[in-house]
Amino acid sequence: MDFVRGFWRKHRRKVLVTAGCLGSGYLLYKLYNSHTRRLADLERELAHERENDEIIKTQMKAHFESIQMIVDSTTLPHAMQFLSIRISEEIDVSHVMDRLNQGKGMLSPPEKLQLWDELKILSFTRMVLSLWSVTMLSLYIRVQVNILGRHLYVDTARALGSSHLLEEVDLIDRDDEQKFLSSADFLVTNAMPSLISDMQGSAEEVLKGKQLKDVITTRVLQETVMQIVDVFMSTGSPHHWVDYLMMPQDTKLSRTTSDSSDEAESKFHQLMVETREVLISTEFTNIVEISLKCFTDALVEEMETQTEAGGLATGKPLAKVLPQIEKTMNVITAEPSKNRFLQIIRDLPEVKLFFTLLYANMPQ
Repeated sequence: MDFVRGFWRKHRRKVLVTAGCLGSGYLLYKLYNSHTRRLADLERELAHERENDEIIKTQMKAHFESIQMIVDSTTLPHAMQFLSIRISEEIDVSHVMDRLNQGKGMLSPPEKLQLWDELKILSFTRMVLSLWSVTMLSLYIRVQVNILGRHLYVDTARALGSSHLLEEVDLIDRDDEQKFLSSADFLVTNAMPSLISDMQGSAEEVLKGKQLKDVITTRVLQETVMQIVDVFMSTGSPHHWVDYLMMPQDTKLSRTTSDSSDEAESKFHQLMVETREVLISTEFTNIVEISLKCFTDALVEEMETQTEAGGLATGKPLAKVLPQIEKTMNVITAEPSKNRFLQIIRDLPEVKLFFTLLYANMPQ
């Protein structure tokens, strides 16, 4: 016992220091071990999140691609057929051509000149209106379907708390969805008379100085078409042309409609407001300009390859070009699977990028 007391008095400081070191070492070990476990757990969580992100990205890519296929195979064919029929009904140049053919030798020079001038205006109006309508309607429908598809995906993923089993759940009211998609018929069912009137006014302004004997070359025809388009697009208030695609009163809608008692109606209004915001954006205006220019260039090149239209490169009198302009109607409004102009627009890098970004622009 005395030995222990003596040892303690003699070595007390060393024993305390050693015990303190051992205790601190054990504490540090526990802290390190706990920190290591937390790091491992965090790494597993991050790895799981990265895996989920990749799954979501893969599913979104597949969903985006399926939406583009729906546009090309279902939505656009219906719209293009409806549009082609309506334009043919509203702008009929056959009666003018019949009067010219049947009145040979019987029409007075002023009567003949008046009919030729009418044919000139109607032919260009019909061609440019068809070109503009096909371009705009195809872009508009693609905007609609991408916006709706994005909402369907995001709303479903949020409700599930996961992107899994997306195809098995439908949270969007079918009537609301159909109402939104059917609004694309507004151009054909409601806006066509005013669109024709305004496009014809633009054609008259551009063509008023052109005579039937004037030589029309490929370049002149391209410039004339784009001039009519430019006059039409720039006449009136900024983005006035959007009102040919959507009901004008939709401009009065705002995101505050979410407090409506009718949830489905509110959802429809939200989709329409979002669509209009896209249409009046600078980015959309840019792809519209690019698409119309590419469509015009491709159409004039197509006309030049036709046997009857040969000579556009070196020039032909306007009177001989008009019958060929009239024949472009069926080519411009051909069904999407056979319409190379729509395929050209769809494959433009700028258009692809625009719709990729539009779909990826997740609502908060």
